[in-house]
Amino acid sequence: MEIRDKKFYKIVKPLVSLFIKICYKPTVIGKENIPKSGRILLAGNHTKQLDSIMLVGVQPRQIHFLAKEELFHGITKWIVKGMGCVPVNRKIHDKNALQAAMDYLEKDLCVGIFPEGTINRTENVIMPFKIGAVKACHDTKSKLVPFVITGKYRLFKKGIQVEFLPPMGVEDNLDEANEKLMTIIENKLIEGGSTKCKRR
Repeated sequence: MEIRDKKFYKIVKPLVSLFIKICYKPTVIGKENIPKSGRILLAGNHTKQLDSIMLVGVQPRQIHFLAKEELFHGITKWIVKGMGCVPVNRKIHDKNALQAAMDYLEKDLCVGIFPEGTINRTENVIMPFKIGAVKACHDTKSKLVPFVITGKYRLFKKGIQVEFLPPMGVEDNLDEANEKLMTIIENKLIEGGSTKCKRR
């Protein structure tokens, strides 16, 4: 598999970090939980379109996000490709996308996944997680770092908090590991003052 050139990312990342710092003034907790090198998968809740940009801006690693296939067409094509994103066909169980993510992990890189699969626009704190994140970590023996995004995106005002939690292990029971990941993130969202109701 082709690993995307880092040059574009290295040019864009400082600009993204500055944009995020000036425009949204995020509070960031737990950056020390992200290893400086080695294979790692970041997995967490999805609140708004800006989430992936926020994550790029607040931590040091290049993140290879799984992104919806539609972004790989039109004006956004060169951006997502240059950032090293992995296309996902959300209409099917896309095994190719999961394999691509694992290829990145096998090369000791960082992958980012929103296990809900899309932005949570429901009244529930969190939507059911797809199992791909824990499976990728299990099959590649990668560290899984949960993250939680809370608050609101308010231009030029503080309101967003990003917390990276301690790495969790993924044992052979993937359903159990997936439920554990969901519960960790759900509890943090409730602790952070989410007004949505629990999973039904």
